[in-house]
Amino acid sequence: MRRLRSRTTGPRAPIALAIPALLAIAFLLLPLLGVLARTSWHDLGTHLTRPETTGALKLSLIVSAWALGLSVVLGVPLAWLLARVDFPGKAFVRSLVLLPMVLPPTVGGVALLLAFGRRGLLGPWLEDTFGLTLPFHTSGAVLAATFVAMPFLVISLEGALGGLRPRYEETAASLGASPVRVFFTVTLPMVAPGLAAGAALTWARALGEFGATITFAGNLPGTTQTLPLQVYLLLQDDAEAATSVSLLLLAIAMVVLVALRGRWTGTPDTATAQPRATAKDPGPGPAKDDRPAPGEPSGPDGGDSTEESWPLHAAVTGFNRLTLDADAGTTIAVVGPNGAGKTTLLRALLGLTPRAHAELRLGDTDVTALPPHRRGVAWVPQDGALFPHMNALANTAYGLRAHGVPRAEARDSARRWLDRLGVGHLAHRRPAEISGGQAQRVALARALAARPRLLLLDEPLAALDQTTRAHVRHTLRRHLDGFGGVCLIVTHDPVEAVALADRVLVLEDGRALQDAPPAEVTRHPRSPWVARMLGRNAWPGTATADGLRLAGGGTLVAAEPVPPGTDSLAIIAPEAVAVHRDRPSGSPRNVWPGIVREITTSGSRLRVLITSDEAPDLVAEITPQAVAELRLAEGADVWTSVKATEATVVAL
Repeated sequence: MRRLRSRTTGPRAPIALAIPALLAIAFLLLPLLGVLARTSWHDLGTHLTRPETTGALKLSLIVSAWALGLSVVLGVPLAWLLARVDFPGKAFVRSLVLLPMVLPPTVGGVALLLAFGRRGLLGPWLEDTFGLTLPFHTSGAVLAATFVAMPFLVISLEGALGGLRPRYEETAASLGASPVRVFFTVTLPMVAPGLAAGAALTWARALGEFGATITFAGNLPGTTQTLPLQVYLLLQDDAEAATSVSLLLLAIAMVVLVALRGRWTGTPDTATAQPRATAKDPGPGPAKDDRPAPGEPSGPDGGDSTEESWPLHAAVTGFNRLTLDADAGTTIAVVGPNGAGKTTLLRALLGLTPRAHAELRLGDTDVTALPPHRRGVAWVPQDGALFPHMNALANTAYGLRAHGVPRAEARDSARRWLDRLGVGHLAHRRPAEISGGQAQRVALARALAARPRLLLLDEPLAALDQTTRAHVRHTLRRHLDGFGGVCLIVTHDPVEAVALADRVLVLEDGRALQDAPPAEVTRHPRSPWVARMLGRNAWPGTATADGLRLAGGGTLVAAEPVPPGTDSLAIIAPEAVAVHRDRPSGSPRNVWPGIVREITTSGSRLRVLITSDEAPDLVAEITPQAVAELRLAEGADVWTSVKATEATVVAL
């Protein structure tokens, strides 16, 4: 039996759109078919090998090559300026870039003549000072071709730069790379598709330029008569030869367009730039000794960072409003809900955001006025921001190279850091060839290898599985124990906060709600969000003579009340909540009716979410046996009770 082939069908075009679209295709195609139909194929070789044709082709190639070179030298900085810098008159400058594309070429030639001609604005000065006459000279043809072709390069590269996430460049700057180094080692390689597309379009447009050239440079054989101008002359005397030369230009243009395959803007392909999120992280490799190897540079200058200390003082204003002081070797976990200002705080310390400003002192050095690459502040963003055009080894050595460490020494140090993080076997793979967890460990190795004075980690372990996270946490803890600076870690994981940090900084709306050791924050959290992050029930309210009047309704009695009128937070551990099917009798001071809304697993116990009209939502943690005995299910009516001694009230 013949097997039917399945075909994937997409959405069908409406007839009202399909017919005009087909007419447009025919309108564009018919002139090309006309050239092919009228070409004298048996005389094609003769027409293209005439001396005047080959001379015009050679001149066209020279002019277009020079035009491309000038467009790259002038257009690349202009595209970067338009994409990266806000300045007065930016819209006007962009309009100037687009103007040659919409201006009739002959008008462009007249404008060039009035600017650079013998009677133009600059023509007399160029001739008197340098003896340079542009009209009716090959240099004039180059200038005309550059004028009409350079916008293609600028627009294409500006689009690519606009699609490039600034986080790559910001991370490179935090590793110590100057703006020029960042541009040539990170920005340009990552926008190479856009640059290549723009360069190809620019060259093709310069090769086919006619109107501005004949108006400004004239039509002198061997001097300014390019191939398009040769076609113009041949049309008057030999139409068949003109068609053959036109076919040559048409073929060149089609080859360029087919090679580009529609990549007009050259926007970076984020799919290939990102690590493979679906790839399985095999976990850390063989354990390595975390102590520096003999001869390994402990800092960018080869010095031992343990001999230097960099205490931190920061006064942050703007969206974030806080003062942060920390001794050398302190690790601070920064926690808080989304929008609390955690990442803004890190970017303020880096000097990368206008939302907040940090007066920053590291040790005895005030780095407030220094640019990011000179602050000695390394940053690991949430996604790692590994440079996709570099392998893991080159990524890790980047900060050391930016600080002037010789290549061989930097690569040896980078390899040891990769080994410590368990990803040494991935040294020659690029980010797109490794998993997300592996990429995060490489990004962490890159930051640690640079030996910064201040280390900023934005959820550095979020992409790792539990086993790998424990290994990397241990490695990071051992490094931080000997780190001579201060480390700030943004995290949503209470285990990370307790295991890695000496202090926990709790942020809300840009302000510091609490700054205390992890044990204190765990026992007496001053933020409902932190309490819930720790798995506790957190009820805000106002203290009264009878107890805590809860913001969500009801009253809570605590064994150690706070003064009446005080805004407070009641903390109740889930395991302190008793669940009953009938109203309990006895000692509990806090009893509420409720309904079971959800039952979830938490390790070997079950967490039961209970809602009530008389109290805020409450989470109880009980054993599976108790759930079975009470016959609990979603929608079941229950009673909950909390002893007064089990409720902790913290004044806010």
